[in-house]
Amino acid sequence: MKYCKKCLQPDTRPNILFDEHGVCYACLYEESKASIDWDARFNELLNIAKNAKAEAKKRGNIYECVIGVSGGKDSTFQAVYAKEKLGLRPLLINCVPDEITQIGQHNIDNLNKLGFDIISIKPNPLVAKKLAKSTFYKRGNIVAASEYCLWASAYIMANKFNIPLIIQGENAALTLGTALKQKQSDDAFSVTALDTLRGFDIKELINGIDGVSEDDMYFYSMPDVGEMKQKGIRAIFLQYYAKEWSQVLNADFSIARGIKGRMDDDLHDIGRFTALDSDLQIANQMIKYLKFGFGFATDEACYDIREGGLSREDALWYVNEYDGLCGEKYIKIACDYLGISKDEFFRVVDGFVNKDLFYKDKNGKWKPKFKVGQDFNIN
Repeated sequence: MKYCKKCLQPDTRPNILFDEHGVCYACLYEESKASIDWDARFNELLNIAKNAKAEAKKRGNIYECVIGVSGGKDSTFQAVYAKEKLGLRPLLINCVPDEITQIGQHNIDNLNKLGFDIISIKPNPLVAKKLAKSTFYKRGNIVAASEYCLWASAYIMANKFNIPLIIQGENAALTLGTALKQKQSDDAFSVTALDTLRGFDIKELINGIDGVSEDDMYFYSMPDVGEMKQKGIRAIFLQYYAKEWSQVLNADFSIARGIKGRMDDDLHDIGRFTALDSDLQIANQMIKYLKFGFGFATDEACYDIREGGLSREDALWYVNEYDGLCGEKYIKIACDYLGISKDEFFRVVDGFVNKDLFYKDKNGKWKPKFKVGQDFNIN
């Protein structure tokens, strides 16, 4: 494994890009923000909001924008920013994960109490569980199918209610450094090109799953982008326009407005305000670590390094201390949800471990062969 010279982004992230100096594109994007005319961007955003208000009025629609929310730090920031700073009336869409956590439900209720209308979409739990089990065995990913629904829900509802504006949070292609070019864009229809959604195929997803048909997959499928554009629906990334947007600020902002994070000792991670609504994400991140050599701790540390919250040296300690760990509590939750034993869970996981990166010690535990944070070598 090789790492970005400025953060701890590894070259094993799918589609990650580095420049000739061994700096990842996520760090290059962060540096580029210093030259942005944020006042001009904000004025452009005000015009977008103004047009959305006028267009909604023309359509006889009381809602002027749609925001997909989990109730966490980012979506809370988006909703409050749209309402209080842009003067918009948002319709919030919550795609409820199967077996939502108590913290997740608290945070959605908290958003509601802050003065927002929320539509919650809860996909058929029998179908959701079958999809999760299938993608776990096929891809080593428990939550892959649920992410389709999470992304698609806001677009589906904007399309159905003919609401003129969709506000997404960050452009992950830029903040993760997987964009082919460092072209900064506000176009949130580009989410269809993200690794999560690119190449989405319903027939492939449900192949071999008894009792699941294409009719069950409505809320997992993005509407036609061309159709939405013809209706005059626009989708933007708030991150493109809001100078305030950051992982740290979003957390502080949202905590001050009532959201709760994970505080249990079984988390084994530095991120207490990530993936709050589903416990399945925790075990899934452990699997991701074994597949790619990085998990939640690396992702969180990289954000903190870029935003100045951690030095690279301190972040190295965090990553070495926490990345890849998963409390027994969360493994049991995943096994119970999938309806399999712990032995079967790890039998499947073992098949997805990257053997170039990990070896088994004498106790049967996977250990990394790599040294975290070694310099990126230019060939």
